[in-house]
Amino acid sequence: MRGFGLSLATALVLAAGQAPAKGIDLSKPYGNKSGCINKDGQEVYAEDMLLLTDTDLVTVASACTLTDKQAKSDGSLVIKAQCEAEGEDGQSPAEFTVKQSPRSAKKLVITDADGNVMGEVSRCR
Repeated sequence: MRGFGLSLATALVLAAGQAPAKGIDLSKPYGNKSGCINKDGQEVYAEDMLLLTDTDLVTVASACTLTDKQAKSDGSLVIKAQCEAEGEDGQSPAEFTVKQSPRSAKKLVITDADGNVMGEVSRCR
């Protein structure tokens, strides 16, 4: 019985050591320069605005409300959202992928469902 307890404890320690890598944390907003300027509301107009929060993805032409977030085994985050586009009525579904930037560990890259890069963002200060 004593050997079983030791084996169980060893298995638990090994399993804890194999915990998945830290995922993408959106508890604080990420944006490009103009996105971070606008993180508390529209302060300036910029064609390249990109802001990602725990609840929203905002560009100059659209505002999306995040409806689901799924962490993937490669460390990326797949986000489903309902988006309103400027000049259009209603909302439409969208999907985005957020990954660590290959150039900087402090930045994220956001791509749309077709794989087009929307932009690179850093944590806002």
